[in-house]
Amino acid sequence: MSYREDERKKAVAFREALFRDPGAGIFREKERDFVLQDPTLNLWAGIRDDVIQYFAENNIAWWMGEEKNEPTGHLLSSQVSCINHLYFARQRKDVATAILQNISGEIGEAVEFDDGYVQFEAVGDRNYLGERSHTRGANSTSIDAIMVGKKNDRSNILVLIEWKYTEEYSAENKYIPARYRVYNELLKENGCPIDTTDYESLYYEPFYQLMRQTLIGWKMVQAGEYECDEYIHVHVIPEDNVELRDRVTSPRLKGDTMSEAWKSVLREPGRYKVIPPEEFIEPAFICSDTNSIKTYLEKRYWE
Repeated sequence: MSYREDERKKAVAFREALFRDPGAGIFREKERDFVLQDPTLNLWAGIRDDVIQYFAENNIAWWMGEEKNEPTGHLLSSQVSCINHLYFARQRKDVATAILQNISGEIGEAVEFDDGYVQFEAVGDRNYLGERSHTRGANSTSIDAIMVGKKNDRSNILVLIEWKYTEEYSAENKYIPARYRVYNELLKENGCPIDTTDYESLYYEPFYQLMRQTLIGWKMVQAGEYECDEYIHVHVIPEDNVELRDRVTSPRLKGDTMSEAWKSVLREPGRYKVIPPEEFIEPAFICSDTNSIKTYLEKRYWE
């Protein structure tokens, strides 16, 4: 059984006890037992109303939401998983600092930017990639979340967070003119953090997404967003999702795992880090008033 199928069965098994929802919600025009009828219940109660307001105020698109300004009811949504794990840190400097210090020992504290310590579905201040759209969460390259840390030398570092749950990818070549005309010119620029001339090898998921996010992070730092002078790219993936972690979909990238293959084309491989969600968020629980969210995450995602 694949990780996705295993998680789907677990979600259905605890659905009524955890959400008090009978399932059979609509996803892609069909009733599904792993989709909630009330999609708002997909968000932890402690953040639910605030998240919906935040997405609406910032014109952020929900992945596969059936109604405007509502999340999907799909229990395996990685967007929802990211929000459930991380949103409570948005107004908690102590929590955000603990998370960032776990990512890098060079970070001394979290930096507040915009209206909190985490921004979701980030696209940067400008359309750095020259894409046709510059919309948070849809039709353009978005980063699931970003944070800013102040390093011990008092400079700022941009932390890009891409969150995965049950995703797995086939070896589909996405190298078509509509795409390579947009991104290849950036890949040719001096100082590009991706070091390869075999551009076609990058156009296989998840590397295609990693490539675009790396380019955004590089350009955001070049532009001095949030006074950052460097970035780190964090890929949050469950340990048991070996279909994603252990598969190299691009036939010409070198490495035995996804992370090895991606690091093989980075000028600075240390700027990319793969971490399971439990390890990513665990340091936050040394902070006060975190027992409720810890219990929820354990029951829903980690057990």
